Amino acid sequence: MTVPVLTIDGPSGAGKGTVSRAVAKKLGWNYLDSGSIYRSLAVAALKQQADLEDEAAIVNIARAMVLEFDCGDELIVKLDGEDISAQLGLEGTGNAASVVAALPEVRSVLLQKQKDFKQLPGLVADGRDMGTVVFPDAENKVFLTASAAERAKRRYKQLIEKGNDANLAQITHEIEERDRRDMERKAAPLAMASDALYIDSSDMTLESVIDEVLNLIQ
Repeated sequence: MTVPVLTIDGPSGAGKGTVSRAVAKKLGWNYLDSGSIYRSLAVAALKQQADLEDEAAIVNIARAMVLEFDCGDELIVKLDGEDISAQLGLEGTGNAASVVAALPEVRSVLLQKQKDFKQLPGLVADGRDMGTVVFPDAENKVFLTASAAERAKRRYKQLIEKGNDANLAQITHEIEERDRRDMERKAAPLAMASDALYIDSSDMTLESVIDEVLNLIQ
């Protein structure tokens, strides 16, 4: 029996995670947050004080790590049995993840880990290259984006609400730099699949984005 797959791709901070988790919950499907896979690898590499550009070392860490996803209201990610959810959202983790994700050998090791999430009754896969590289045959694809300024404002608000110090100009600059890196990298750059539905969420409510995605499925 064919396992239905919905891919939701787009740049960092576009709301892919929130939308994907809500859609997966409503459909009763499995959920894959590919960004968390790369961020988990970044956490593991930083813990071991590995050189982020040493491909062989990062590949070994990637092969050895055991990941578990618990998709409730908030995503809980466990690395080798330890809850690392709080570390995933840190700017340092995100920047390190962007560096290790550009290593081709690392991507091929993590590719199979991602494909293994495709199980009945269905899968909602969220990332940068779900519809172009990981699940190119997915029946339903979405490319979700928002302006860099809007994404920076959302990130700033999140950090302030959690009691962290934040600088809006610096966050905007980091988001633009990360976009550029993700689009220019040789291995699976951030790109919209030719058969994806394009959604710009800059001026949309979360509920209207979720409804638009559910309409695509139904």
